[in-house]
Amino acid sequence: MTRAPSRLVDLSHTIEHGMVTYPGLPAPVISDWLSRDASRSRYALGTTFQMGKIELLANTGTYIDAPFHRYDGAKDIADYPLEAVADLEGVVIRATTRTGRGLDAALFRGHNVGGKAVLVHTGWDAHWRTERYGSGHPFLARDAAEHLVAAGAALVGIDSLNIDDASDGTRPAHTILLGAGMAIVEHLCNLGALPDSGFRFFAVPAKVKGMGSFPVRAFAVVGR
Repeated sequence: MTRAPSRLVDLSHTIEHGMVTYPGLPAPVISDWLSRDASRSRYALGTTFQMGKIELLANTGTYIDAPFHRYDGAKDIADYPLEAVADLEGVVIRATTRTGRGLDAALFRGHNVGGKAVLVHTGWDAHWRTERYGSGHPFLARDAAEHLVAAGAALVGIDSLNIDDASDGTRPAHTILLGAGMAIVEHLCNLGALPDSGFRFFAVPAKVKGMGSFPVRAFAVVGR
């Protein structure tokens, strides 16, 4: 039997000038450092270049959190080995028909999540860049985070504003997952295009020291 070819599925939001990821946080500023017109005097006739400049908060678009985001002195994004953020076996947990905002451990029981990237599909990305996106989002309850750590998940991602309830200042999911050294990816999108399993997940940040979070180009390879 001929095997279907693999395909790539983009799971990242596009970062654009002035967009809001999280209400109250600054939007990215994207501009030319060297415009094409200005570059004409630097190069031969007919040869131009553009060099861009971007000022952005690390928590912009689809991004990954490292333990340093929550814990002083802990590992930052540059400390993640590639094995922790790339080519991970993935599983999607569907929560689009939830009855409440808090997603508890029962949602994950019965799923084999050990060593896997666990992606929580809530469908909240449908509200991206609308006022609705910034409030009332689904999140992981404390016992769900505890269950994922105990079950040995490698990474947890969600297509929502925050993996925690934004009104809970203790941030239990961040505290538990990052305390266990587990990567968190927030503001994913397009999880409905993935199968429940049978894919590999990638969410690799730039290798920058001193950062607890950073944007990623998250994607999946299906059917490899």
